[in-house]
Amino acid sequence: MGGEQASRGLKGAVQAPRSVQCCGGLQCKPQEIPAKTMTRLTNFSIDAPRWDQSTFLGRLKHFFNITDPRTVLVSEHELDRAKALVESCRAGLVPPGTSQEQLFYAKKLYDSAFHPDSGEKMNLIGRMSFQVPGGMAITGFMLQFYRTVPAVVFWQWVNQSFNALVNYTNRNAACPISLTQIGVAYVTATSTALATAVGLNLYTKRAPPLVARWVPFAAVAAANCVNIPMMRQQELINGIMVTDEKDCELGHSRVAAVKGITQVVVSRIVMAAPGMVLVPILMERLEKFPFMKRIQVLHAPLQVMLAGGFLLFMVPVACSLFPQRCSLALSSLEPELRASIQAKHGDCVPYVYFNKGL
Repeated sequence: MGGEQASRGLKGAVQAPRSVQCCGGLQCKPQEIPAKTMTRLTNFSIDAPRWDQSTFLGRLKHFFNITDPRTVLVSEHELDRAKALVESCRAGLVPPGTSQEQLFYAKKLYDSAFHPDSGEKMNLIGRMSFQVPGGMAITGFMLQFYRTVPAVVFWQWVNQSFNALVNYTNRNAACPISLTQIGVAYVTATSTALATAVGLNLYTKRAPPLVARWVPFAAVAAANCVNIPMMRQQELINGIMVTDEKDCELGHSRVAAVKGITQVVVSRIVMAAPGMVLVPILMERLEKFPFMKRIQVLHAPLQVMLAGGFLLFMVPVACSLFPQRCSLALSSLEPELRASIQAKHGDCVPYVYFNKGL
């Protein structure tokens, strides 16, 4: 049964939940499905990974599943149905006749659209499943319009605005951040990207054309090193919650925050690298052909499509480099937190775990 069939099955598996409009139009938690219409579920855990998350291949399959760009086309109504089905399955109850594939499809939609910490629905543009359609357009135009300072400034601003929203959406939601801190992070990251891009653009005026084409990637990499830590500064200041293997909370760790954010920065740079490094090489070769010189108006759309092709694979690959549920040896924690955990649990907690974000 394909995804479309599973979608139709999901509609039949759970009735459309009623939801309340609040918080500026955002939908709150849908009404629970009446228990009398449900069937008891045994020997199945909706939250158990379908693939081994301790291996790169297992994580790659997982992220290919939840970063599927087709999920951005799923209606809000169906996402709410998926959430209701996932929550009822967690309670051990499902509508009669619900297949395992329908449950897997509901979990796919849930993971693609709802935050793993808070369970709240993420904004559409900030979801990792939107990285391909959103990122391909911005990347393609950054690579096409790199020759003039105004074009560089505009597209780097657009890219950093997009990145700031993605970073905020995929942060560790257990650490709140104020509007002032969001503003400072946004301005700092955008300024870094613009300074890098404009500076390198001016510096490479006399460099080979291919070198100038790589300026956008240098700016993006530099900005990622600023944007992500700034947007998640509360985690670095106050630490993020770490748990034991059974998800029992143990305390807040700044060391864990540094590890998680560093891994996210590396992932984002890797995500952008192939498209922003290889597409300029391809375009440099293609533009030497006579037919490409005759269709210059199509150069930008072509770069957008090439960037999208790379992102389609690189988004799940980059997300898979490190486990989302990150681990850290107890011996690596801050002395005071380590002492607190050992005082309560002795030697029963050799490792702590936390959500590093995406």
